[in-house]
Amino acid sequence: MAKPKRNIVAAAEETSTPPSELTTTQSIARVIKAEGNSLYSCSLPNQKTILVELPSRFRNTIWLKRGGYVLIDTKEADVRQNKIDGEIINVVRDEHLWRKETYWPKEFPKSSAYAEDSDEEESTVGKMPPSDSEDEYE
Repeated sequence: MAKPKRNIVAAAEETSTPPSELTTTQSIARVIKAEGNSLYSCSLPNQKTILVELPSRFRNTIWLKRGGYVLIDTKEADVRQNKIDGEIINVVRDEHLWRKETYWPKEFPKSSAYAEDSDEEESTVGKMPPSDSEDEYE
């Protein structure tokens, strides 16, 4: 049976706005990899990799992608007797809005959606693929 629409809308509204400030145990992290069972490997601004859990209120309503950003809380990491270092408390959906906040880490620079053109590499757009032997028909 599908979840009620009000749960999906509530989860979406909860992640739409960034908090005004972060506590000392909260941090923004970049999602590196989905480990399965609602566990994700995330990279902190200091390049440390930690394992975090997605809470049940976000499961099957909010999907995370590699390279996306999440707000994590590590306050209960010492209490737990397992490998999980924290919990995802918010998902960054409108990255432009979150980057305006003062607590956004400078270690996560804005990346361009387009690859920068390099002088060394020549564009192959509109060209024929190279043949295996060019001397064959001469």
